[in-house]
Amino acid sequence: MTPARRPDATGSSVLSTTVDLGGGSAMIPASRDIVHGFVRRLGEAGVAMSPTFLDAARLVVSELITNALRHAPGPCRLMLTLVEEEGQVEIAVSDTGGGFPTFLPRDPHRVGRHGLEIVTRLCDELITKPHARGKTVYARLPLT
Repeated sequence: MTPARRPDATGSSVLSTTVDLGGGSAMIPASRDIVHGFVRRLGEAGVAMSPTFLDAARLVVSELITNALRHAPGPCRLMLTLVEEEGQVEIAVSDTGGGFPTFLPRDPHRVGRHGLEIVTRLCDELITKPHARGKTVYARLPLT
């Protein structure tokens, strides 16, 4: 995965948002509101998106934040970054959990635990990287 450029990169005009979320179930709807504001900024900047991009982005973020809430103690961080040269938005969720996401086999009869299945269907790429205090899950969602 090509790392997304950050706003402090030389000559960069990348749109990016980083928000620390304190924990608890309120961070799920809060994360959807953050996505809504970020997508509005993309539109104001003239970034072309499919009509379904906002809904897809909100769903991906909801699933990743829900996983962080369920499987990791403590707060998490949501980072949204436009990767314009690739026509994608990178959605990154960092948490304090040591375990990596578990991909379950497809099972239409299973109730729940379909979050990563949904994310992998919508996103071009899903990568988990460990860090000193937990992990970050990166998902690349196409704009169109």
